[in-house]
Amino acid sequence: MDTKRLTKISKYLSRHLRHQPERLGLTLAPGGWVEVEDLLKACAKQQFKIHRWELEQVVAKNDKQRFSLDETGTRIRANQGHSVEIDLQLEATEPPAVLYHGTGHGSVAAIWESGLLKMSRHHVHLSPDPETARKVGSRHGRPVIFAVDTAAMQKAGFTFFCSENGVWLVAHVPSQYLKLVEQGMV
Repeated sequence: MDTKRLTKISKYLSRHLRHQPERLGLTLAPGGWVEVEDLLKACAKQQFKIHRWELEQVVAKNDKQRFSLDETGTRIRANQGHSVEIDLQLEATEPPAVLYHGTGHGSVAAIWESGLLKMSRHHVHLSPDPETARKVGSRHGRPVIFAVDTAAMQKAGFTFFCSENGVWLVAHVPSQYLKLVEQGMV
């Protein structure tokens, strides 16, 4: 499948599995799961036909690993990033001592004032390494990378989760746990 089609399907699935399942007539089950057959039928009904093999390619080849199929291959979900109310059934886990957050340069002042906020999503997303954070930040203009003192946060009682694709999740990161480590050039 060509990259353009892969991207188009990925964006379509992200919109509907993370933000607007009801627009396809879908209801997310606990964990964010939907039946693959129901999803494919709903997409076709909306004039956006996706073949099963295309869906499998999107799951396997998406560079951010946004989606997962269950062990039977009959259900699919977005791994994180939901704005709709859903229990993702994630288990609390101990994070590495430091994680990273990438954002655009224009957000720095607000972050120093309020910390990292989940905004319309369920969690703040953190990356395991600066390179991944840089990629995320680049989507928002000139990238800025913050190191997050997750060891201190956990000691203070914050709960962390790790999604299936390695994105770390937390409800909020107060600014006292942040250190600016890189201001990218563009």
